Amino acid sequence: MRFLPPFYVLLFLCFGCKSGQTETYSLNDDEFVIAFGSCNRQDQENLLWDDVLLNNPAVWIWGGDNIYADTADLREMRKDYEEQRYQDGYKEVAKAMDVMGTWDDHDYGLNDGGAEWAMKEKSQELFLNFLNVPKNDVRRKQEGVYNSKTYKTAEGNVKIILLDTRYFRSPLTKNLGEDGKRYMPNPKGVGTILGDKQWKWLEKELKNSTATFNIIVSSIQVLSNKHGFETWGNFPHEVEKLFSLIKSSQAQRVIILSGDRHISEFSEINISDLSYPIVDFTSSGLTHTYEEYSGEENPYRVGRVVTQKSFGLLRLNMKNHHVDMQMIGNGNKVLNELEQGY
Repeated sequence: MRFLPPFYVLLFLCFGCKSGQTETYSLNDDEFVIAFGSCNRQDQENLLWDDVLLNNPAVWIWGGDNIYADTADLREMRKDYEEQRYQDGYKEVAKAMDVMGTWDDHDYGLNDGGAEWAMKEKSQELFLNFLNVPKNDVRRKQEGVYNSKTYKTAEGNVKIILLDTRYFRSPLTKNLGEDGKRYMPNPKGVGTILGDKQWKWLEKELKNSTATFNIIVSSIQVLSNKHGFETWGNFPHEVEKLFSLIKSSQAQRVIILSGDRHISEFSEINISDLSYPIVDFTSSGLTHTYEEYSGEENPYRVGRVVTQKSFGLLRLNMKNHHVDMQMIGNGNKVLNELEQGY
């Protein structure tokens, strides 16, 4: 059994070999705490692991680019994962809390890669090995690493839904202009991010959810769509489909977590007929950031952009339905914060 912080009691009701696992926790001060991060070079020192531990999260979520492999050499990729697995600090995190995650392009194996990547089946196996996913887990047989897990507490449930934005993603449209942007949106209706099977799965996950909070993890940003790099905004119809599904599912208190960008920011949108705003909390990166960042358009941004190395923290108050979202830097310093009541 995994060692947990002393104020968590694991009753372990895990249906381990299926997607949709469940674990039960007791709460401290009515809070369920989640830590997450992305963009982590295994060959660079991560100074944040001790700060993650200080906050006593129940869960650590890898948000993508968990290693930087970018290779079709499986032995090299395996070595990269092992280097990360045995890194000082991370070993303590893996012992102290539940660890889950999805991938992005650099741990997928191909920069900006999608469905065309020839090595995706083999790279999926190595990714699941890194997360210690059991051999009889459904992800060992399915295409893609998408998965969900529900954490039950006396004050309500937290459901974490991990999306795979790589395995099925259609080709991007290159931008041929001179504005420095790499990609432009596909024509409306052309292409997919999640693919048919994953969309059907996500629909069931949201419609069947009775959770107090539903956390959707996407390796790439959902809301920020003007920067010209990878984003859900390159597939506008997929964004509309996601918002439509969130509304029709009646899932409660949906929050989006994302990474990829080497900056951290909060984005927020109000959707008609939805009683609360959708927040996209981007946390990136853990070992390196876009230090030369000088600004970019994001019509949904709330507050300022953080370019320091950081991880994301969510303190979910299960009793009062309040969330405190924080960007935490070295020395456990709060670099930015957004509070949201529901």
